[in-house]
Formats: sequence, structure tokens, C-alpha cells
Amino acid sequence: MSINHATKVRSTDNLPQNPDVIEPWYRQFWPWFLVFFPGLAVVAGIATIIIAVNSDDGLVEENYYKAGLAINQTIEDEERARALELTAQLEIRADTRQIYLTLNSASKHEISNQRLLLKLIHPTIKGRDITIPLQAESMGVFRGFLDALPAKGRWYVTLTPEDKSWRISDEMLIPIPSNWNLAPGK
Repeated sequence: MSINHATKVRSTDNLPQNPDVIEPWYRQFWPWFLVFFPGLAVVAGIATIIIAVNSDDGLVEENYYKAGLAINQTIEDEERARALELTAQLEIRADTRQIYLTLNSASKHEISNQRLLLKLIHPTIKGRDITIPLQAESMGVFRGFLDALPAKGRWYVTLTPEDKSWRISDEMLIPIPSNWNLAPGK
């Protein structure tokens, strides 16, 4: 009885594999599964540190005590504008990037032809704040120019003369309608 060697080898190929033979760890699923989530946390932590170091947190006030004291002055300036019964109508023309402001006084307070400062303040990013000087064109009508249109969204608006004797502040959504009314204490 002679058995062919090639037949013998083929017959062992159909046998179940030996359970004692273990594959290396890097070819198995579970070690990679268990390493994936801690590895993902490390990568996310490094990305967070890079973002924190490279970005400016413009919300932090360096001299918070001085800023707190300035609040009283701001309130007094707005009360002066209210006593003078000042109101303003603001128009931003997107096509020419011009700003027209009409300043009215119901108490017939003489509106001087001095320069006004219009500040568009971004609620979260200090670097996006815009200060626009407004020149008097005629009695109570002022004009200024924007270098670039502000981003869409909510903005705080303050209007003061150069001598800072009064202040009108409000909030507005950009893009604004054709006219926007500003009044103290809104």
C-alpha cells in the first residue's frame, strides 16, 4: 500500500486550524479597538492646546477694575443723551460703503457740527470692532466711510461726539434695513 505524498498534503489542508497557533497582537482586532479611543483623545487634546495657544481670547479685560469704574461714566453719558432727547437715524449703503447719520434733538438742543464717532462692536471678537469717524455735512447730518462691510450678525453700536459729552448705544443686526433708529436707553 503506497500513499501518494501529494495526496497526504492535500488532505491536511481541509483540517481545522490549530487553535494553539496565536496570531501576533498587531493582526488582531481588539488591541487596535482598545487603543483607538485613548489615541483619539490624545490627538484631540493636542489640537485643543494648539488652538488655545494660537487664538486670542479677546473677551478678557486686562484691567477689569478700571473697566468697572468706566461703567459709571458710560451710564452718565447715556443719561446726558437722554436729557438732551437725542435720537439718530443710521443708514449704511452697502454698494458705496457710506454711512449717513441724521442726529435729531427733540429738546431743540443745538447740534454742533463736530465730528462724531460711530463704533460697531462685535459681541465676541474684539479684533472685528470698527470705529468710523463721521464728518458733518450739514446741520445734524453726518457722513462716514467703511473700509469693509461688517460681518452679518448682531453688533453693538455706540455713537459719541469727540468730546464724549454724551453717548447713544444700541444693538443692531447686520445687514440692516435701509434705516436704523438709535436712541439712548433702548
